[in-house]
Amino acid sequence: MKLLDRVRTKIKFKHYSHHTEKSYVSWIKQFILFHNKTHPDKMGKIQIEQFLTYLVTDRNVSASTQNQAFNALVFLYNQVLEIPLLDKNINALRAKQRVHLPTVLSTQEVSHIIDQFPDNIYKTILQTIYGCGLRLSEVLRLRIKDIDFDYNRMVVWDSKTLNDRSLPLPQKLIGKYQTIIASNKEQHQNDLTNGFGTIEMPNALAKKYPNANKEFKWQYLFPMNKVSKAPKSIIIRRHHVLESTFARNLKRAVVKSTINKKVSAHTFRHSYATHLLQAGIDIRTIQDLLGHKRLETTMIYTHVVKELSEQNRFSPLDYL
Repeated sequence: MKLLDRVRTKIKFKHYSHHTEKSYVSWIKQFILFHNKTHPDKMGKIQIEQFLTYLVTDRNVSASTQNQAFNALVFLYNQVLEIPLLDKNINALRAKQRVHLPTVLSTQEVSHIIDQFPDNIYKTILQTIYGCGLRLSEVLRLRIKDIDFDYNRMVVWDSKTLNDRSLPLPQKLIGKYQTIIASNKEQHQNDLTNGFGTIEMPNALAKKYPNANKEFKWQYLFPMNKVSKAPKSIIIRRHHVLESTFARNLKRAVVKSTINKKVSAHTFRHSYATHLLQAGIDIRTIQDLLGHKRLETTMIYTHVVKELSEQNRFSPLDYL
């Protein structure tokens, strides 16, 4: 098996996302080409340091981009080639880490942007992102079975930590979810009749439960309007709403709102965490709700709240 195919296989085995797969394969290719197509098993610490330094000095990449390249090479050596780098001290010139606060919307701004949407599926997706603090990818991959009305909760599979987490359902969305599910059920029956009723199953469940891909509970909560060829196969089926499609609708709403901030789907996750902290929810609870592995990741929102505090905003000009 070719090296990059081994990398892809290992990434799939580890249940990493498709985005991670594309990114890691791309960095490994660039690493090999940088060293004149030398096979990585004939290289090591020195060559890795040379490549990482080149990214900073010649390509002027950011710290996060350089770290992404570094993680890809660590994965290659530790997981695929089984040549440990853990005891190696990689001393490449590192890009300066920019510390910046995430963009946060006020509750009024969140409400105003939501109001720019017509009453459609994209509006409900945005409300779910803000109402539950989810990543866009997590919202789009929600399935019917993940909405539990009896226990008033939503179960989310976290692709980063490989753990499930349970979140309270926003009361304002329960009626919308019920309407969407009823409509989806009718649509699914039509798809089955027309031979398009299967769904992509997660991980190894397709082999374990070969007929489950036709069951309604496994269908996506937010499906596309039309059936299409699945991204990773030639099967015609109904996929979930695409990230690019949602981003296009969000951009349109932001423009209509005339809010002059850089707004993306993730901005509403940042706003969710910030607003919970402002409401007095403790930081560890917010860490669990967001699905962060490390508390330090969640702590950025304490800096955001401090920066937004009325007491901390003053200028000497106002005292003249």
